[in-house]
Amino acid sequence: MLRAFVNAFKIPDLRRKLLFTLGIIAIYRIGSWIPIPGVDLNILREATGGQQAGAIVGIINVFSGGALQQMAIFALGIMPYITASIIMQLLAVVIPKLEELKREGEQGRRKITQYTRYATVGLALLQATGLVTLARNGVAFDAIVMPGAGTGTVIVAVLTLTAGTTLVMWLGELITARGVGNGMSILIYISIVSQFPSQLFIVRTTNGWPWVVGVLVMGVVLTVAVVFMEMGQRRIPVQYARRQVGRRSYGGQSTYIPLKVNQSGVIPVIFASSLMYLPGLAAQLSGSQALIDWTNRYLSDATSWVFILVFAVLTIFFAYFYSAITFNPVEVADNMQRYGGFIPGIRPGRQTAEYLDKVLTRITLPGSLYLAAVAILPFILLAVGNIGAFPLGGVSLLIMVGVALQTNQQIESQLMQRNYEGFLR
Repeated sequence: MLRAFVNAFKIPDLRRKLLFTLGIIAIYRIGSWIPIPGVDLNILREATGGQQAGAIVGIINVFSGGALQQMAIFALGIMPYITASIIMQLLAVVIPKLEELKREGEQGRRKITQYTRYATVGLALLQATGLVTLARNGVAFDAIVMPGAGTGTVIVAVLTLTAGTTLVMWLGELITARGVGNGMSILIYISIVSQFPSQLFIVRTTNGWPWVVGVLVMGVVLTVAVVFMEMGQRRIPVQYARRQVGRRSYGGQSTYIPLKVNQSGVIPVIFASSLMYLPGLAAQLSGSQALIDWTNRYLSDATSWVFILVFAVLTIFFAYFYSAITFNPVEVADNMQRYGGFIPGIRPGRQTAEYLDKVLTRITLPGSLYLAAVAILPFILLAVGNIGAFPLGGVSLLIMVGVALQTNQQIESQLMQRNYEGFLR
């Protein structure tokens, strides 16, 4: 692996891409430490204790690489873009115009990307307004970290956060175009990895060195298991009939349709995390103290087994839901029939669609159970061992493994084109 890494830097084009990616990452990390106007850093450090932000900050702090904890210009991170991308994927299923754009190829994808950018800016503006309001009222960090902030300061802070998110989106697109790997995924990966030292320090402070060793060993085992599951797929063989057009013959080759065990990726966990905050918000709006106490006890406390069970059920449900809307068996079967393809032993058309739907439903069950198990692991550790900063669990581990595999495959493909061995060979 070390030789492959050295070989990657021997290739001028690949070395230039790697150095460019590292430079963008450096800029991103610097922006994660520059605070927005109006923030009192002394109060902020006392409120967060130099370790964690308040509970309401949630998963956003992980995706921002700790920038939210610092109330930095990149505090929102890439979350508005992720949310906008998910919304556009869902809308493409129900809005015919967006579905037509998806089928138009590169030109249609550019249009959808442009709409996603607009949606990202709009969501960033809304989230920035909410975050500044919560920080100003002392809700986000259990302290008023923006004391005496007037209307002008609030407007500047909101615009700064929105501009920071837009800049992060642009940096990610630069990595995709001129660097190595998917830019947005790389930035999320760096954000998660950057939290490792502080999270391990929290584990050592609250639980001691034996738990640190146990967390690291568990992290290695989980990483191996997640890699195994993420690489797992069901390959459905497809045979294309030979066609004679003039003097040339087309088709006749064999291929396969790869159906991943975890077809939906990390999206179900993000959906479940978002929904778990709604009961608490609804209880606060209702004004009923009994309802607020019940929600805080069962649906807002991550150590509650009711919370863990509901979170697992939501993750399984969204795994099936997202797989169903992203993979259309009828469309795949129609495309196969149009180009003369068929699954051996299965009649083209309706029976092929039913067969694909049956296979997808079966492999989604173990995939959803695995996804739920990884997602609730940090909550179980928090409930059993009072470990509130598990660095290798839930969304973090799934994203890290997925991004690492994709980036590694891209670097390997470029090395193999130049007759070098890949990282894992």
